[in-house]
Amino acid sequence: MAKPKILVIVGPTASGKSALAVTLARKFNGEVISADSRQVYKGLDIGTGKITKKEMRGVPHHLLDVASPKKVFTAHDFLIHATQTVVDIVCRGKLPIVVGGTGFYIDALLGRIALPNVPANPKLRAQLKKKTVARLFSMLKKLDSRRAKAIDAKNPVRLIRAIEIAKALGKVPRAQPEPLPYKVQWIGIKPDDRTLRGKIHTRLLQRMKQGMVQEAKRLHKEGLSYKRMSELGLEYRYLALYLQKKITKPQLLDKIEQGNWHYAKRQMTYWRRNKDITWMGVKR
Repeated sequence: MAKPKILVIVGPTASGKSALAVTLARKFNGEVISADSRQVYKGLDIGTGKITKKEMRGVPHHLLDVASPKKVFTAHDFLIHATQTVVDIVCRGKLPIVVGGTGFYIDALLGRIALPNVPANPKLRAQLKKKTVARLFSMLKKLDSRRAKAIDAKNPVRLIRAIEIAKALGKVPRAQPEPLPYKVQWIGIKPDDRTLRGKIHTRLLQRMKQGMVQEAKRLHKEGLSYKRMSELGLEYRYLALYLQKKITKPQLLDKIEQGNWHYAKRQMTYWRRNKDITWMGVKR
């Protein structure tokens, strides 16, 4: 009996993964599973570039808006939800299409990374929370350089968890390859640097027009602390600083654009190691 198929679409931020996923889902009777560590949160819409109902074009999307931004949604939480969703989609005779930029989530779902069963260490976390993100990243590089290459170097929550695991196990363990009950096809979108920089810039201006600052104000008014907003990374980290008048609007735009560019480069570094990906370019 032939294995059911899973299609996976990866690539850097702003490369057009969501639009391609919708096109292929409509063509091949598919449903989309979002693998984005921030789009799981309710209310983080404009800042994360969450796909709209109109853009979905009738294609069901899963793992969007499943958690409160006030609480941490872990990779293990994603693994549980996404595994159940894949099984459900396959059982209904449809094609699961996993799409997103959080490589750690996707590799965990497909058995390429083992999620270590390491409990929280409150004492260690309390110590680490006092350190700067630069210091945390430096510690992780010494403990586990492989994990450091793929992590968001400015996200204190992920850095602390990675250090916690590395201190408990020596490093974040690689998965032992096991035959998956699915046939996985990988597609990667890889724009050239100039094109990607242009897309990141254009997308940022669009998000500002759509009300990204107003979204951050609303989230804070609804009880999302600036500290937690900063932990959510990228756009929200700098929006929190801007709303506290710690940076100017030009600085906000520059930091978000540069932050996304560096994030895109880290994503590509992560995915280049996967030789199963068929890469396609993007024209301006």
